Amino acid sequence: MPSAEQLKALLQSHIDGDDAQFFSIAMQMAAHEAKLGHGKLAKELRELIDKAKTLGQKNIVQPIPLAKPRGELTGLLSVAYPKLRLTDIILPSSVTDRLKRLIHEHTKVRKIRSHGLAPRKKLLLTGPPGTGKTLTASVLAGELGLPLFIVHLDSLITKYMGETAAKLRLIFDTIRQTRGVYLFDEFDSIGSQRGMGNDVGEIRRVLNSFLQMIEQDDSDSLLIAATNHGEMLDHALFRRFDDIIEYQLPNKQQIIDTFRAKLATFQLSNINWSKLAEVADGLSYGDITRACGDGIKEMLIHNKEQVTQGILVRAINERQAIRRN
Repeated sequence: MPSAEQLKALLQSHIDGDDAQFFSIAMQMAAHEAKLGHGKLAKELRELIDKAKTLGQKNIVQPIPLAKPRGELTGLLSVAYPKLRLTDIILPSSVTDRLKRLIHEHTKVRKIRSHGLAPRKKLLLTGPPGTGKTLTASVLAGELGLPLFIVHLDSLITKYMGETAAKLRLIFDTIRQTRGVYLFDEFDSIGSQRGMGNDVGEIRRVLNSFLQMIEQDDSDSLLIAATNHGEMLDHALFRRFDDIIEYQLPNKQQIIDTFRAKLATFQLSNINWSKLAEVADGLSYGDITRACGDGIKEMLIHNKEQVTQGILVRAINERQAIRRN
């Protein structure tokens, strides 16, 4: 059952007309039911919340899709419209709170702008692979109802002097013209420290151009740079970002929460969650998600009715072996 504080907060957000807060609390309640093993109820709650959001947005002008970027943007950008929510990702409370703050600022962007201020919009995410950096971009796009544009850095960088900077200008023009969440993944490929031994002239020029453009950007789009190698980034980059969030591998409780969330809609057979967390120690959120998927598939293939401890341990051990290689 929801707590008294959640119910009061839910009603207060409705009275205040704060839809973002109302839906956020409702999704927290759905996630709580999922953790308690009430998978069917959690699913029904989420479906009702999504339906309510859809009805509430009928009279809102939706962003124009850029499903097939044309001309020179072809190959530089791809676009998606994620439906993920903050409750779909397991993160430390400190990270979740910072993401909530950013979401609330962007839902009140006009009010903030009217006072001569700007919402946080330039975000740097660092940490090991599989810890939720890329997923965070999808979650933010889903929460804000914005398109997610993925910048293909491999297509951005060319051997010709000046061409890469021109392509980068095209991307920043799109950032200004079309509000969305823009993800620069594996950002260290252009953001590495100037003067490093393997540095080349064109990369230095790209980094200088990026520093100038991100400094000048005054759009309402959200820029996210993600990297597995934060230590490689040029120091001048850090002060250009409004927020820098470091992601870590999950601790024992976060491992258990991830397993429970991913398996919430399936029947389980006497799972020892503490033991499972010990076996999964050192895996990322992405690894755990894949292990759950592997376990569910094994259950289905062998016509079993429940996901057992043995099935999950085998799937986890396979992921541990892959990680060690």
